[in-house]
Amino acid sequence: MTQPHHRFAGHPGAKEATDITYDLADQAKNPILRGLPLAIGAAVVTRLPVLQRFLYSNAGFDKLSALPGLQSECRRFDPTVIPLRNLEGPVEPPTFEPELLQPQPAETPGRFASFADYHALYRSGAATPVDVVQALLPLIRRDVSSPTPYSRAWLDIHVDEVLAAAEASAKRYAADQPLGVLDGIPFGVKSDLPVKGYVSTFGMRADPSLAFFRHEASETLWPVQKLEEAGAIMLGKMAQHEIGMDTTGCNPVNGTPVNFFNPRYYPGGSSSGAGSSLGAGLVPLCVGTDAGGSIRVPTATAGCVAIKTSHNRTCVMDSSMCIVGPMCANVADLKIAYRVMAQPDLTDPVSGLFAPSRQPPSTGGPKKYLGLCRPWLNKAAPDVREPFDRAVAWYERELGYEVVDIDIPLIAEARVAHGAINLAEAAEQARLRVRPDEHVHWTSLLTPANAIQCCVGAQVSAGDYLTFSKVRAVIMRHLAFLFEKYGSGLLIASPTLPDAGYAIHPDDEARGFTDGDRTIRSMLYVWLSNMTGCPSATVPVGYAAAASGQGKLPVGMLAMAMWGEEETVLQWAEQGERYLRDGPGGGRQRPQAWVDVIGLAKGDKTVN
Repeated sequence: MTQPHHRFAGHPGAKEATDITYDLADQAKNPILRGLPLAIGAAVVTRLPVLQRFLYSNAGFDKLSALPGLQSECRRFDPTVIPLRNLEGPVEPPTFEPELLQPQPAETPGRFASFADYHALYRSGAATPVDVVQALLPLIRRDVSSPTPYSRAWLDIHVDEVLAAAEASAKRYAADQPLGVLDGIPFGVKSDLPVKGYVSTFGMRADPSLAFFRHEASETLWPVQKLEEAGAIMLGKMAQHEIGMDTTGCNPVNGTPVNFFNPRYYPGGSSSGAGSSLGAGLVPLCVGTDAGGSIRVPTATAGCVAIKTSHNRTCVMDSSMCIVGPMCANVADLKIAYRVMAQPDLTDPVSGLFAPSRQPPSTGGPKKYLGLCRPWLNKAAPDVREPFDRAVAWYERELGYEVVDIDIPLIAEARVAHGAINLAEAAEQARLRVRPDEHVHWTSLLTPANAIQCCVGAQVSAGDYLTFSKVRAVIMRHLAFLFEKYGSGLLIASPTLPDAGYAIHPDDEARGFTDGDRTIRSMLYVWLSNMTGCPSATVPVGYAAAASGQGKLPVGMLAMAMWGEEETVLQWAEQGERYLRDGPGGGRQRPQAWVDVIGLAKGDKTVN
């Protein structure tokens, strides 16, 4: 057994689960509703608690209390595990290795513009941050007479503030005093996060008669503050799946952002605007939230990279599942953005305790393992499993990772618990958006699909919630056993999504849809790090043919590390990026509608 190199607060303790079985058969139980039947169904369900309870039971949420062996387990309501920093020493600012600050060679196939590219552009004087912003605004604004397909990813842009930030950055470069590599970098923020002066609509239809939709944030969230303090330019708030309640990004209220790799497929969600804009090359960075893959799914769909951090690492949210993290076009940028966003907030009693994650050495260091749970992996579709298996073999052959078979207990049951907890938290938050004196039922703010889901989530009982917390405890303790057995070099690997994208149904844009079984399947692999609080990252490792439309679909690989080991998983992602770019991965690809923003800023009138 190896010993962790950190002292932890909230560590679950190592305990191997026994009698592990895998009942992962697809059991379609949840009805699929779209169009008029969805609207009628929502009208009925929101008025009949007995029907809400039936749907709750039909989804299996009330069945976990019968699981044997849970009675002796301690409950675990929150997955936060904190590697403790030295409270006596100073908090050091983030540092960046020289190679993170160097642009990729111009001839690199499938090259996405990086922070270093923008920084070099501004340093050279060939274009300024104002030029970049002025090139972007006509593409991303939806409040103009002729919005573009790119504008569907953006909800709210305060043009005067954006231009002022760009002008301030340009002046710093003109004076040869930029704040660093992030100075002048354009980025977007998901609609559900507070940014000073903006209303967080959570992707809902804004109703100015309700106080919730008149409330402008008085303060910007800590990790976004850190980016702005480094000179990055916040372009605006980005589209999302309404209240973050699915992984497709379908939004009949504000419009669904485009998947530019293949417009007949969803962009992924719930951070759909971010995924769409990253894949199109509009911005190199977005800030999203992730309670069930909402950062990693759209990024994988866009052929880009993202990290879901340890729970509460960048800031504390009112959720036992959700985190705030960066989504980027390149791994070098992901490392930089993560380190800036993860600076400890000393005014916060939780996130302020986190020690910086230690960068593993490029050679030597802990032995590296890829842990594979074979029965779990076997649920992926063949066109996803094939590029995943090739990437695993490359990590083993070229980089010396040892592939080990591992077991993960209660996979099927924990997926149910994860879904139910998310629904319960979403329902409670939905209730709080309406004041008692407004005399409006809270479900009226939601589209039919989410009204149904939140009503089902409102049926979570205290007893069931206690059971879910025990399931969480079992898995966290078993993971602690695995990390103790193999050390901090263990990464639990899987595909990011079990299927290569999800095709758009022609009736979805009008009212949305609900397909609980598809939703649960889409989170087949991503849920584990949300439920347990571990960090995980996604990186593209190949492309799959699409059943319809033009353009291949990116396939992502996911790796999850021990609590606090973000830098370990980022090193793995950097290696995966090299695999796709230079190795047998076949080369990185860009969609046909990819935008050369730097070229536009320099005066090139062609878009891609």
